[in-house]
Amino acid sequence: MRITSLKQTSPSRVTVCLDDGAEVKSTLSAVTELRLFTGKELDEKALEELGRESRRALGREKALELVSQRQMSAKELTRKLRDKGFDEETADYCTDWISARGFLDEERYAAAIVRHYAAKGYGEGRVRQELIRRGVPRELWEDALSAMPEDTSKLDRFIASRLKDPGDRDEVRKLSASLFRRGYAAEEIRSALERARAAYEYED
Repeated sequence: MRITSLKQTSPSRVTVCLDDGAEVKSTLSAVTELRLFTGKELDEKALEELGRESRRALGREKALELVSQRQMSAKELTRKLRDKGFDEETADYCTDWISARGFLDEERYAAAIVRHYAAKGYGEGRVRQELIRRGVPRELWEDALSAMPEDTSKLDRFIASRLKDPGDRDEVRKLSASLFRRGYAAEEIRSALERARAAYEYED
């Protein structure tokens, strides 16, 4: 197979045109590294290398773009690359490449998730769900969760804003279910409801 032309489509992108009419989207860095030029003959092994290195180069560009937009876990990055159309091997390679260069800090990301959802008034259970959903490694959970503030004021304010009558069992049941969904443990809910009842009785 012979290269008929190298079309530069952007400052960093190149399309490699072959004499059978096929085109391979690549990058300037990959073309330079593979020492490609118009008229060069490529055997089957060279064609496979061109495809693999082009996919990896394009994947690295996309991975850098994604991690520059926001923090994320390695699993999230791999999933996003797959969603962008990269195959599993390329996505795994690019995630490893990004991680090896220190662009992913999953420990800091875990701590940021805990702070964010704790500030929104969610309990530990819901925060754990978010850590799972975002692909944070399980071994990082406990350190991140240990920094979660033990502040009952948000929970108490949430209950006070919704509970009109602590003696209304149906109302208490619905509120308890809502708090479970927000990730609070049964003991946290029970203690908070007891505080709410005590405050209600005191006001009366």
